Parts: sequence; C-alpha cells; structure tokens
Amino acid sequence: MTIVSNDPALWPAINAYRVSSCFAVAFFVGVTYDWTLTFGQEVEMIWRQRWSLMTVMYLGVRYLGILYTVLTMLSNVTTVSLTDTVRVSVVLYSCLGSIMTATLYCHRCFIVYAVRQCISVVAFAVLWVIIITRLHAMYQRSRKILILLVVIFLAVNIFNGVALILVMMHTSGEEAIFSGTYQCMSNSAQDITLLYPLSWTLATVLEVFAMCLAVWIAVKHFRELRRYSAGEIIGDCFAVLMKTHLLYFASFVTASCFQLIVSFDLTMDVYSKDYQICAGLFQFLEVMQMFVLGPRLILSLREYYAELVVDFGTAGGMTSIAFQERVHISTGNSV
Repeated sequence: MTIVSNDPALWPAINAYRVSSCFAVAFFVGVTYDWTLTFGQEVEMIWRQRWSLMTVMYLGVRYLGILYTVLTMLSNVTTVSLTDTVRVSVVLYSCLGSIMTATLYCHRCFIVYAVRQCISVVAFAVLWVIIITRLHAMYQRSRKILILLVVIFLAVNIFNGVALILVMMHTSGEEAIFSGTYQCMSNSAQDITLLYPLSWTLATVLEVFAMCLAVWIAVKHFRELRRYSAGEIIGDCFAVLMKTHLLYFASFVTASCFQLIVSFDLTMDVYSKDYQICAGLFQFLEVMQMFVLGPRLILSLREYYAELVVDFGTAGGMTSIAFQERVHISTGNSV
C-alpha cells in the first residue's frame, strides 16, 4: 500500500529524509571510492593468488558492501520510487515429499529492507571470522583462545540470526509519497524494536573483548621479540596487525558514541537536523568500518608480505603469521 499526502505538516519528515538520503549517497561514494583505490591491489593480492578461506571472506565483505550501499541509496533517495508489490514464489516441501508453491506479495520497500538486514548480519559474521583468524594466529594457534572465540562468536551470531528472523516476521514495508518525494517506510512492532539496542550491545562487548585480546598479546610479543634476531620482521608484522585492528576498533568506538547520542538523548526530535546528522554519522562510520576497514584487514597484511618478499628477494615457504596461507607474487617466485 502506498501512502500519498501533501500535508504541509509533513515537511519536517521530508527534510529529515532528505538529510538521510545525502548520507545514503555518501555511503555509496565512500565504499566505491575505496574499492576503486584498492582495485589494483585486489587483483594482485586476491584474484591472482591461490584461493583460500580469506579470499572468500574478502570478496564476500567487499562486494556485499557495494550491494548494501546501492540498496541503501535506492531506499533513501527521495527521487527514487519503489512503488508496487513484487510477486515472490516460494517452494515448500511437505512431509510426504510432494512440492507445494506459495505465492507471496511483498512490497519492494520491504524486500530492500530485508536484503539490507540480511547483508548486515552476514557481513558481521564474515568480519568476525577474519578477526578470529587473526587473533588465533597472534596467539600462536592457541586452541583455548580459538575455542573461546568460536563459542562467543556462535552465541552472538545465533542471537543475531534469531533476531533477524523475528524482525522480518513482525515488520512490514510500504512507500509514502509526501509532496512529490518518495520515502520507504518500515513498520515494526514495539517489542521487536528492542532487539536492535540489544544486538548492538552484544556487538560492542564482543568488539571490546577482541580489542583487549589483541592489545594484550601485542604488548607481550613486543617485549619478548627484543631477545630474538628475527624480532624486527615479526615485530613489523604485529605492527601491521595492530595498526589495522586499531583503525577498525577506533571506527567502531566513534560510531558507538553517535549511537549512544541517538539512543539515549531523549530531548532530540527525531526529525531535527541534529538527530539526523548524528544518526547519519553513526551509519556512515558503521558502513566504513564493515565494508572499507573490514576488507583492509586482509588486504593490508597481504600487501605487507608481498613487500617483504620483494625486499628479501626470496621467500620460499614463507608462511603468513596472520592467516597461515602462502601468497604468490608475480615475480617468478612461488611463495
């Protein structure tokens, strides 16, 4: 159902949607600009190397990010219409093995909203596979650390998955046309909206815990590496690991500050420019963290080892500390 109105009282909402549409365009520009800058490195360090789990993780989070920003722009730009419903055929299997087909009619706004939410959950899981792999390697493949991280990872992501299903079941999408501007609207039950801050709180605890683990092992290694002749090389590797992780975490902390302002400052009007700017900055930093700094967690380390191979001229059998995988450099040497 499409809501049409020319009521002048809706202009605060229209202006608020225009601010959010500007941020939606900024998401797309930021992610695609970073992809353009790093595409040459991606071809050399990702596409031309032997495929591994980290290759799939990188490509997943990179291109899901581009899709996410495109969908966000479509649903937020006030000049783009997503009117009408879409016929969706779902194949269901009965207990006896016969096939039944159910036809659903979903509004395009709801479909875009649902896909964006699914991408967020999947991207969060992919990023944490990357971070767990890094921490596992930094702790010298400690089984205890791996088990601890995997258990926490599964608990948080199972909760996110269940929350996603509940949100999709109790959310409807529709388009509103206010004074000639198009706005996608999603309506959720009041109880369901409480899942968002709870999910964000769990993610925050997980981020802080991972950062504490990374800082602890980095400080410990930098102290121990002074005793070894190879300390400079391994120390540089840990420096690269910590630099990318600190940037990733700093983005999360900054985004969390804006999220706290939006969530707990009850004096702010949701249609005010201050509220929309804070909400937009939170979403912008969240997108940059997941879809720009996330892929760079892999790309920066592969670039470091590529430079290390060039500097030393030969690196037969060199193993990546972070991902335990070999990197082939197009210099004639197999690494």
